Amino acid sequence: MQLTQYDEYPIHQSPYPFSYVPASDPAWDEGYYFGVFNPTLGLFMMTGMRVNPNTDIIGGHAGFSVRGVERTLRLSREWRKNCDTQIGPLRYNFVEPFRDVHLTLDENPSGLTFDLHWLGLAPAHLSSHHLAMSRGRRTTDQSRYNQVGEAEGWIALNGVRYEVKRGEWGAVRDHSWGIYEPRPPFAPPARHLPPAEVPKVRRALRFSVFFLTDQRSGHFHLHEDEKGRQIEMNDAFGIAFEGGFDDGWDRPRLTLAGARHQLKFTPGTRSVSSGTLEIEDAAGREWQMSFEVTAPPYVILPIGYHLGSWRDGGTIHSYHGPEDPVMEWDEFDFANQPTEHTLYGETHPRKLFGVEHIANITLRAPDGSVETGMAQIEVFLNGRYEPYGFEDPATMAGHGLVGRGIV
Repeated sequence: MQLTQYDEYPIHQSPYPFSYVPASDPAWDEGYYFGVFNPTLGLFMMTGMRVNPNTDIIGGHAGFSVRGVERTLRLSREWRKNCDTQIGPLRYNFVEPFRDVHLTLDENPSGLTFDLHWLGLAPAHLSSHHLAMSRGRRTTDQSRYNQVGEAEGWIALNGVRYEVKRGEWGAVRDHSWGIYEPRPPFAPPARHLPPAEVPKVRRALRFSVFFLTDQRSGHFHLHEDEKGRQIEMNDAFGIAFEGGFDDGWDRPRLTLAGARHQLKFTPGTRSVSSGTLEIEDAAGREWQMSFEVTAPPYVILPIGYHLGSWRDGGTIHSYHGPEDPVMEWDEFDFANQPTEHTLYGETHPRKLFGVEHIANITLRAPDGSVETGMAQIEVFLNGRYEPYGFEDPATMAGHGLVGRGIV
């Protein structure tokens, strides 16, 4: 065990230094996702870091999509040598927690750089605790919060500079920590274990919305089984529905009670192209949100979470060598989806499509007033899903990631 800068503060939740977590499961991790986007221009910057204490690795990514052409930098290093939120040229500095996060990517081989202030519009949304079990073991035991904001600064790619201005660019974030569902290569080999418990109901749809207009912001998510029922599930994303609308930092949050959806999908994919949502608040009033996706959705494979994303066969959680940091980058044209793409370490192409969408929205309030704005919409659609006629696809063994856009 060793001391870190965080041990200076009275914030401990266990009788150990902060560099130690009281769980040896390699699925225990903690990290961030930040998104900055402009639906009108079809531009989407995505960056994240995750710490895996039990492999002693901090991994990260920074990517920029210009109407579907994605440039991605992946970074990794040993964690306990330096427990700061920095991996080489990529750094997150928390100027004022929840209100101002300074995201920087300095010069690096990928040609992508940025200097951005992520600025919160309202308090973060703490999700209900994620808990899932299989054969008496906790396979997910995790906390997560989401937040909506704006961004200010600049992004540059190969010398082309994009000015990021408040009011024109949306910003979203996610922070989660704890035991997440097992992910290869650190998942136990299935052939040496009894079959996993078959859940009573299987999650088919995860639908998550971050949005902002000139009057309010908000986040909500829903999860449905293959029949389209919003019910509690023994799953990493098992909450049926929750969310709220915010009007700044000082006014009470408007709690939401539920939502119904009418979605259109891009042919050959499980990506959405447009949709309408009927949203009920806790007072029983109905809001209506419609959206139009403005650019090819972000294909998340290159960010590094899944096998086939790093060239050496590893992931964001695995060791890639002694360099501090290890860096690699690539650029892929995902403008036309679905697209054929061969994952690193494989010989046959897969079909890929995006699951992270940027959209223009129209929000109609219960009193009939109308607001316009922008949103990031996440859609994970696994297996069979009756409401829109999706069947369980035949996927190659070893991944099972159709919900993440990999078939």
